Amino acid sequence: MTPGNNGASTPEDNDDPFGYLYADGQANGAQPPSGGYGYPNSVSRVRAVGQRQYGQQAPTASYGQVPQQGTHAQPNAHYAAPETLPGGAPTTGRQGGGGRGRGPNTKGLLIGAVAVVAAVVIGISIAMLGDSSDDKKDDAGASTAPTASQHPTTAPSATSSVAEDGELPKIDAKAMNLTGTTTASDIKGAKADGGVYVAGFNHVGAKVSWTVNGIQKSGSYRLYVGYGIPGVDANATLVVNGQANPKPLNMANFSHQPAGDWEKGWQSTWALVNLNKGTNTIEIACNDGNQCDANLDQLWLAKG
Repeated sequence: MTPGNNGASTPEDNDDPFGYLYADGQANGAQPPSGGYGYPNSVSRVRAVGQRQYGQQAPTASYGQVPQQGTHAQPNAHYAAPETLPGGAPTTGRQGGGGRGRGPNTKGLLIGAVAVVAAVVIGISIAMLGDSSDDKKDDAGASTAPTASQHPTTAPSATSSVAEDGELPKIDAKAMNLTGTTTASDIKGAKADGGVYVAGFNHVGAKVSWTVNGIQKSGSYRLYVGYGIPGVDANATLVVNGQANPKPLNMANFSHQPAGDWEKGWQSTWALVNLNKGTNTIEIACNDGNQCDANLDQLWLAKG
């Protein structure tokens, strides 16, 4: 080669892969590549999907060389799969899960719980309404009559000594059996029929007796005594079926009326008596030791 002469236009040793681009290269028979990536003699390999293995590097060819068919590329020494590193990703899926699990249906559980609570509240409300209705019925059907422990404010007006329609017996002064006494009506305020009362009771030996008929059941009863005093306490002896009561019949000035006023001194007292079924005898007597300055107008029985 002489100065000024660059030699043949074709690259020496055919080392110019782009010789076909020049006119002198084409004149010397340079041909463009028929495939690959635009390099002479390059080989285009079509690889099936999934054929390339994870962690392996595709074979490469040196410049101007064609990779050999059938040779396997070696793994890149500078690359390691994540699962091979400490703490790397697991190589297998979640055991027993079959993928991402599905949580419980909390919305459905909440709706069910609300429904149960609502049913309980409705049941309780219905029960309370039923109890209230029953209470009203019981109150409506309850008797308004005084109980046995209540003291009547007025004495009964009936004079019969025999129980009628289940009522307990009662008696007025003019129907009593009198011993050492008499009847009168000059002092106003007596509750007995016609205002008649037993007078002259203020001496030893005076007494009144009552034969009681129609007792349906043996037991304890209250004996009420209507009396009048002149504002001073009095008492007497109570005898039932021949048996004297150890305690005197108390006829005190409970209403605290002024002394000497007989008309304002009318009131009542009571004592427990044990009666037999059928007929009984009750006596009120003025004995030694009694203070008998009193008038008697009525006697009646009540449940004890």
